[in-house]
Amino acid sequence: MININFTKLKNIFFKKQVSNPLEYLHENIINKNYKIENSLEEDFYKNSNTKHQIPKESQVHSSHFIRDFKLILDNCSPTSSPYFIGHMTSSLPNFLLELAKLITEKNQNLVKVETSKSFTKMELDCLYMLHNLIYQNHDYFYSEVNLNSQFSLGSFCSGGTIANLTALWAARNNLLGPSKNFQGVQSEGVVAALRYYGYKNLAVIVSERAHYSIKKSVDILGLGINIIHTIPTDKDHKIRTDLLEQKMNELESQQIKVLTIVGIAGSTETGHVDDLLTMSIIAKKYQCHFHVDAAWGGATMTSARYKHILKGIEQADSVTVDAHKQFYIPMGLGMILFKKPQLSKNITHHANYILRKNSNDLGRFSIEGSRSGMSLMLYVSFKVFGLNGYELLINESIEKAKQFSRMIKESKNFQLITHPELCILTYRYLPNKIQKLINRDNNDYIHTKINDLNVKIQEKQKQNGNSFVSRTKLFNYQYGYTMDVFRVVLANPLTQEKHLKKILHEQEKIGQNLFDTLVKFTEKECEYN
Repeated sequence: MININFTKLKNIFFKKQVSNPLEYLHENIINKNYKIENSLEEDFYKNSNTKHQIPKESQVHSSHFIRDFKLILDNCSPTSSPYFIGHMTSSLPNFLLELAKLITEKNQNLVKVETSKSFTKMELDCLYMLHNLIYQNHDYFYSEVNLNSQFSLGSFCSGGTIANLTALWAARNNLLGPSKNFQGVQSEGVVAALRYYGYKNLAVIVSERAHYSIKKSVDILGLGINIIHTIPTDKDHKIRTDLLEQKMNELESQQIKVLTIVGIAGSTETGHVDDLLTMSIIAKKYQCHFHVDAAWGGATMTSARYKHILKGIEQADSVTVDAHKQFYIPMGLGMILFKKPQLSKNITHHANYILRKNSNDLGRFSIEGSRSGMSLMLYVSFKVFGLNGYELLINESIEKAKQFSRMIKESKNFQLITHPELCILTYRYLPNKIQKLINRDNNDYIHTKINDLNVKIQEKQKQNGNSFVSRTKLFNYQYGYTMDVFRVVLANPLTQEKHLKKILHEQEKIGQNLFDTLVKFTEKECEYN
């Protein structure tokens, strides 16, 4: 057995021919001189003869094409950089580049066995492994599913948005399915279904940290975004389950049927995980579908040390997981998993020329039709890393977030806003000379100016191009107002303590330069402003 440690794993994220990977990233990926405010459109179309038309002749050897192609590559986002910690993208294992070539060369279409053959079997194996990771069923369960082509454990898709849409689609068709003289919502539509079952309306319940794809999903399903009921979160940014049950009672008394309760396992803004176990108990009590959006946090199940954070996910009727997040696969590969494979029968579609009944065609259970063999990357990654390898990556990312949170708390001019539960955290620049004023008085003028200052720091840092953090708005329970904060995602294995120190140093320097011009007041003026 190969002894895997994090140093060895980290080396997988470098190209073999690079002798000094960090130096290479710094010199070749981080855009030192390019300014974000520069107009790429102006650069692209400058002196161009084909602004809005496909060129009639090949331009491969033309100076315009070479210049434009270089412009694209030189100015794309440096997602592999250890200083790029603002979004859920990261450096990737080097072996995926060769796999990408193979996938392109083979050009398999996973919609149907005839156009994918062995890739179909490979993708099914992937689904079994992922399903087992979440639900921990016995081998005989998967053996029985393997013998029954009428159902599916889920499907691969382009990402979390399609996965969440598929989950709500399956829940809707299951709730409002065929019965006696009713052909089901799939045939007769939502209005007829509500009338037949005697519901005044449906409801989808989420926390205020839910991903915006839930709104898009109910819109596409013809349910209307007004059916979404948003439950406030507590000080730890988790859904308040007391208010959730209160809302369930309220809707039941109004003859409004809850279609789905959505739990979050790794919110986009703060990375926090809802109390999934309690939510599952409430869902069973009121007999409604329980879906968990684990697009970000699903890979945490590979960690024996931290998977308890997702306790209760195994009770979900459906789960969304993104491979292009913490499974370190290129954009975009997501998955929807069903606890009971029979749920997939509610969304099955056939076509005489391609998706025939009783076939093993994977396209029968997915919104998308034609799909590439991207799942091969996940299959190979499972073999290369194994559970132990992924556990090391997950553990390291969470520990790194904890380390960064300690660095922030030890700094005189920064304030930690949300403690990391997974590997996402938020903080803000708060000069030491202002902290006493904020702690003493709830002064709207100070709060506004500090918010403006943090927005300007993030914008300036992005323009400089040396490093990048994102920003968001969060309600602060301590002060009772909404604040602009920095948001960082520490999943990149290349990011080290020295990079985090440089990022803080740059923000502090920008903040000091901006403070005197943006925040013009003395302590006495601040008291009465």
